[in-house]
Amino acid sequence: MVDIREVPEADVDRAQELAYLVFHDRPEPEARERHHSLLTRCRRLGAYDGDALAGFMAAHSFRLSVPGGTDLACPGLTFVSVAPTHRRRGVLTALMDEQLRRAAAQGSPLVALWASEAAIYGRFGFGSATQGLTIEIDSTRPLALRIDPDPRPLRLVDPDEALTVIAPFHEAARRTRAGRPTRSARRWAEEWLCEQDEEDEELSPPRIIAVGEPGEPVAGYVLYRTKHEDDGAPARSPGLVRVDELEAATPAVAAALWQCLASLDLTGRVSAWGRPLDDPLLHFAADRDQVRVTAQYPALWLRLVDVRAALTGRSWAAPVELVLEVSDTGLPANAGRFRLKAGPGGAAYETARAAPDLTLDVRELAACYLGGTRLGELVAAGLVAEHTPGAAAALDAALYPGRLPHTSDEF
Repeated sequence: MVDIREVPEADVDRAQELAYLVFHDRPEPEARERHHSLLTRCRRLGAYDGDALAGFMAAHSFRLSVPGGTDLACPGLTFVSVAPTHRRRGVLTALMDEQLRRAAAQGSPLVALWASEAAIYGRFGFGSATQGLTIEIDSTRPLALRIDPDPRPLRLVDPDEALTVIAPFHEAARRTRAGRPTRSARRWAEEWLCEQDEEDEELSPPRIIAVGEPGEPVAGYVLYRTKHEDDGAPARSPGLVRVDELEAATPAVAAALWQCLASLDLTGRVSAWGRPLDDPLLHFAADRDQVRVTAQYPALWLRLVDVRAALTGRSWAAPVELVLEVSDTGLPANAGRFRLKAGPGGAAYETARAAPDLTLDVRELAACYLGGTRLGELVAAGLVAEHTPGAAAALDAALYPGRLPHTSDEF
């Protein structure tokens, strides 16, 4: 039996070593220092077997954008690890039970994470709430577009000026799309603007290009890194442009940034990880053989800790009134039969006795909460029971936020 308790700062080094053991990692000293700094700022839970640290879980103090442009408290779980000597002994379950209990007690309606293994977290009530794409552009030739790029000037932004120049634009853009966590100045510095990329030391330092006249607020920006690529031939092949983030106020601004990236000298490939499923590039690119989706994957996993607070804390696109029968083995307070009455004016969610229109687990409700997964698809997959014809379609229409939820803030 393990003892679940808070991990003191004196044990942060032990927690790091446990995570490196579990994830087969051996970070450079700079990355170790960054991880240590991060973990000292997180809430930390440990599973202790006597004096040995057998399991660990940390939580960022995030707020997450939800439909309607508001934020809800949402701890972001990270560094989740169980020692190989203690697997399949209930250690992760004990850690997660305590984490969810604390989140509920602290008034956080949501908890989020990025899953290293997709099969693990569904049993704890997490649903895959957003999807991401990897998009690649063959930039050995000019990028063909169906729209005119924004004509305003492009300018390089020094990373030291990023918090002044691009962070305000990012914060405004974050609120227009659900599923995006808050980003502190420290997180900007350590995760997005650090000199050396943690996963690929051959990449250049971060580069930033913004759209707009100097001295005026930017209309969009791209944050990217570059490197040479060697295909084994005597001469190096054209280099890679790796896009870490691209934000734009209009499709024309996005077009200007993509066209600039595709025209960088000594490069022949643009790779953008973590793009939204509804990225406008996929429509305004003139040649889809030149712009290809090479991967699609679950991104943010969400857990509804307090279903009532989560549902009443977001906006609704259309009126809906349904009785939901929700199961939740991890947090029984969420389980039961409830009448959801929602619309553009707000929502109410109260205990009901009437027959249910839909029966679903909290995991499926979490997947649909931001509007990124459709209830109708889960009905077709046999994961949600529709007792009243049209109920799933009605709830989908009410949940849809207008833009698909998305985040590239991996943690």
